[in-house]
Amino acid sequence: MALGSWSPELPLSDHTGLSDLLDECPFLEQYFHDSDLAKFMHLFGGTFAHQASVAHVVGQQGRGRAGIEASLDVEYLMSAGANISTWVYSNPGRHESQEPFLQWLLLLSNESALPPVHTISYGDDEDSLSSAYMQRVNAEFMKAAARGLTLLFASGDSGAGCWSTSGRHQFRPSFPASSPYVTTVGGTSFQNPFQVTSEIVDYISGGGFSNVFPQPSYQEKAVAQFLSSSPHLPPSSYFNASGRAYPDVAALSDGYWVVSNHVPIPWVSGTSASTPVFGGILSLINEHRILSGHPPLGFLNPRLYQQRGAGLFDVTHGCHESCLNEEVQGQGFCAGPGWDPVTGWGTPNFPALLKTLMNP
Repeated sequence: MALGSWSPELPLSDHTGLSDLLDECPFLEQYFHDSDLAKFMHLFGGTFAHQASVAHVVGQQGRGRAGIEASLDVEYLMSAGANISTWVYSNPGRHESQEPFLQWLLLLSNESALPPVHTISYGDDEDSLSSAYMQRVNAEFMKAAARGLTLLFASGDSGAGCWSTSGRHQFRPSFPASSPYVTTVGGTSFQNPFQVTSEIVDYISGGGFSNVFPQPSYQEKAVAQFLSSSPHLPPSSYFNASGRAYPDVAALSDGYWVVSNHVPIPWVSGTSASTPVFGGILSLINEHRILSGHPPLGFLNPRLYQQRGAGLFDVTHGCHESCLNEEVQGQGFCAGPGWDPVTGWGTPNFPALLKTLMNP
């Protein structure tokens, strides 16, 4: 399922078209219910102005039970991006038994008016997809970036991942998180899970280095600094240090309430939560930009790395999980000062991020 956000202040015809792989678009037979969204906003949205229904659904919504994934995506994109109109793209079918990313991207490429921000909470292991398919999808990501779309993808919930063959271990990167043309969102948790305290790495937060896509120039300096300064690097044979590194940013991914099939469900976690939250925040920033006469943010990564995480809280403590063996003892990469392949540049500080991203 992909989600798209519009500013409510302007008619749709006044918006520059932007698209991504993670706006609210149901994949893998996931659907949301309007009644769940209305109940969520009634329970948790009483103190701020918000919208309680999706503005537009592209595609067919399935009948039957709602999915927690789809419910989570819609409810937190629309609450973090308070009062911003939201579109849902519902995509049936599968490709190679996985999400039909290309089908969704081709739909977007044929539309002239699209939401500026798209957030998607789905992904696959790179090794589960053909190289030709990933390259074809990546070409569409590149086109979307060139159009000025902001595409947000979840980094995944398996840490660095693990692929073991013949006693040899390697980390297992995720796609589309590993595409250089999307902004990938990792996850954090509160140091004390029962209080609003400082943030640390959520141990499931996906991150690492692509085995398919080379490292883009915009992140070379940040990655080199991490590799040269981190005291906790795994063995070099476990990862491709010259690959596209991810995530780029992060947000809280632990301890969410979700209403699905009329039932409030506690302790829902994962980068499926942090990604729409970050998308909602970017939608609010786009609204300020549009009202100030600036275009929407568009492809965000070069700006993020050039500004070295300005406007973000730097998360410096914690590691994520990976291969369980004696050599690395279950530890993948660890957070540290500046960018790292667990939380990227960090989590959003809205007033500071708004100030940083208001420049044309």
